[in-house]
Amino acid sequence: MGVHDGHRDRKREQFLRCGAESFADHELLEVLLYYAIPQRDTNPIAHALIERFGSLQAVLSAPPEELMEVPYVKEKAAVLIRLVPALYQRVLMSGEDCEVILDTRERIGEFFRRIFIAHASEVMYQLCLDGKGKKKGLYKLGEGDLGSVGLNIRQIMENTLRSKAVMVVLAHNHPSGVALPSHEDRVATRMVREALETMGVRLVDHIIVADNDYVSMAESGLL
Repeated sequence: MGVHDGHRDRKREQFLRCGAESFADHELLEVLLYYAIPQRDTNPIAHALIERFGSLQAVLSAPPEELMEVPYVKEKAAVLIRLVPALYQRVLMSGEDCEVILDTRERIGEFFRRIFIAHASEVMYQLCLDGKGKKKGLYKLGEGDLGSVGLNIRQIMENTLRSKAVMVVLAHNHPSGVALPSHEDRVATRMVREALETMGVRLVDHIIVADNDYVSMAESGLL
């Protein structure tokens, strides 16, 4: 038995018995790292990761190459860390959550705040809703800033028709940490709104997520 085995067993038992609520952020990360770093005390590594990136969420959304700049974090550990938010995002995007009602800015903003936990680069999504705010579809429109990628208006309209939506929400993230909409954000939003209006579909909002918070363009009077 290794020097850390007894400690690891106790931590695993604590998790099974008491759940994640009984752990500090660095302790949860410590336990996760057991499965990628078997021969070393992962507690100081977890501390180092949180100190390097500033928070547990920032660790989970950090690029793998930056994670591997932390001592003792190799490829296996970086992949394991990035798998956690990727799996969470996949669940959120699956059809199983279609009964969730997203009928307020707060619910929509929180939905996308959780979606973007998994992204270290800028990504654009289209959320399609029925008249009651029920999710009819969630589509990834592209990666990169709007100035470099642009928006495929035809794709947005096809997604809307496919899901039989009557309302649409756009959302993207600003990994820079500044949630204020750019000039490109405003121009692209106006183009999408005008295109959807020709279909009798309303663009409800454009949500911008940054630094674990979000800004609603509708609420800001920019829609």
